[in-house]
Amino acid sequence: MARLTNREIADIFDNIADLLQIKGENVFRVNSYRNAAQTVRDLARDIFAIYEEGTLTDLPDIGATIAAKIKEMLTTGKLEFYARLTAEVPLSLVEVLRINGVGPKKAKLFWDNLGITTVAQLETAAREGKLQALSGMGAKSEQKIIQGIEALARRTDRVSIGIAYPLAMGILDDLLKLPQAIKGDVAGSLRRRRATIGDIDILIASADAPPIMDAFVTRPDVARVLGHGPTKSSVELVQGLQVDVRVLEPARYGTALSYFTGSQQHNIRMRELALKQGLSLNEHAFTPTDGGPEILCETEEAVYAQLGLPWIAPELREDRGEMEAAQAGRLPHLIRLEDIRGDLHMHTTWSDGKLSIREMAQAAKSRGLTHIVITDHSQLSAIAGGLTAERLLEQQHEIRAVDAEMGPDFRVLHGVEMDIRADGTMDLPDDILAQLDVVVASLHFSLGQPREQITQRVLNAIHNPHVDIIGHPRGQLIPEREPADLDMDAVFAAAKEHDTALEINANPRRLDLDDVLARRAQELGIKIAIDSDAHHSDNLDLLHFGVATARRGWIEAETVINTWSTERLLAWTNQRKTFDE
Repeated sequence: MARLTNREIADIFDNIADLLQIKGENVFRVNSYRNAAQTVRDLARDIFAIYEEGTLTDLPDIGATIAAKIKEMLTTGKLEFYARLTAEVPLSLVEVLRINGVGPKKAKLFWDNLGITTVAQLETAAREGKLQALSGMGAKSEQKIIQGIEALARRTDRVSIGIAYPLAMGILDDLLKLPQAIKGDVAGSLRRRRATIGDIDILIASADAPPIMDAFVTRPDVARVLGHGPTKSSVELVQGLQVDVRVLEPARYGTALSYFTGSQQHNIRMRELALKQGLSLNEHAFTPTDGGPEILCETEEAVYAQLGLPWIAPELREDRGEMEAAQAGRLPHLIRLEDIRGDLHMHTTWSDGKLSIREMAQAAKSRGLTHIVITDHSQLSAIAGGLTAERLLEQQHEIRAVDAEMGPDFRVLHGVEMDIRADGTMDLPDDILAQLDVVVASLHFSLGQPREQITQRVLNAIHNPHVDIIGHPRGQLIPEREPADLDMDAVFAAAKEHDTALEINANPRRLDLDDVLARRAQELGIKIAIDSDAHHSDNLDLLHFGVATARRGWIEAETVINTWSTERLLAWTNQRKTFDE
């Protein structure tokens, strides 16, 4: 029996919450499963290990009832409660809930009256005009359902931050050019820099909202206007993303920005703290519970100061201990993009990169970096033009020549992104690896192997004294490929023992390690590398995604080897070889 993963268990709990909503269960029961799903999804460890330790109920939002269900899923591979629920309420209705404008009540209405249980059935009924006759429905409502289904076909639940971020920043930049706009920010999960984004939220401070609203809804990249109001408008972009823009009076901007940034649980904690101080807090203002005048906050700093807290960086606002850390004066000194001095993983025309070694070096130097490591693929990655041992040594001559050209203030180091073979052996011999400055070892093939087998492959790489960094450790691709089923406890223990760094790959399709695992690694004293994995000079600009993921993981600059000087980096790689021998 294949044991259920954290994600599979979390998905089951989310489905249960949706099905209970359709049934009309009370909100507290629904939220208990929703919160449990988030807790399980955010775990940095395999939930089976926590179950074996007998500490499931120590997790937030995991009480005895939920813990018992987790135990059942882990030990039997199924959940009787879930089976009974899906026999009562068709699971396919969860997909129906993804349609804009269809909530639990409407889904139940369609099911009860027309026997509709799938998106396809709903679309057929809508196009045949059968929804209009239902209570509370009409021709306009039916047309909105059709539009919602069409929109669903154009988008997935969530998109990569690599897609959402440039779209959002382009819209924000355009709106801020308007004379009526005073300042503005993206909000929501995008501002918190989550790896995937649902909708885009943008806030603008202005005393004259209508021109901003008009400019927003008439953009050329708008496929459909979902709503056009005096201070809030919503559109669907041609890319399928929904974007909401709100305009606030400047005096209330800080409170609104804090509220719409979220997360929901962070906001709940903020409101709880306000109530303890005799204040009610919403997106508009603080209001004394005794009926006194509103307290307006123009900035987020003022919002937090009103609660006696320092400002908390958006990336931390996930209710993962940031409130307690703020109260105790122990917020981390988060790494910043400007702390990054080197990029230790990139590709050139020697394998599947688009530019030469010299071009990549010049591009990195122009961006203010002090050193890079050229890490073209090893021979197993034949489709990517991977290098044999002989070609790798040939490449070294060019790298050393370019390094000499760049002058004393910028170094070009020689490395490789070496494949960890399916049988657990390394793709290059040790005598070749010993001649390189930095070695990155990565999983690219056979990612569906059983946990024990694929974990051992990574452990073999960590045990090799010449391997300095494990690249994108779990091999995930967002959203199309799930991460490999690694025993991360074992990986962490080995990385700590051998002083091997684990990478946060900054490419937004990877962002691997994720924030939760990166935080766990730092807590254990494991070094982190943040690399672009660039295949073109433009990809060097992706580093900020990796830094944002690190910030979400509470990572400080000293944990990250990219913040070191070239001399310190080389001293570390040399010392590691001596240490492991």
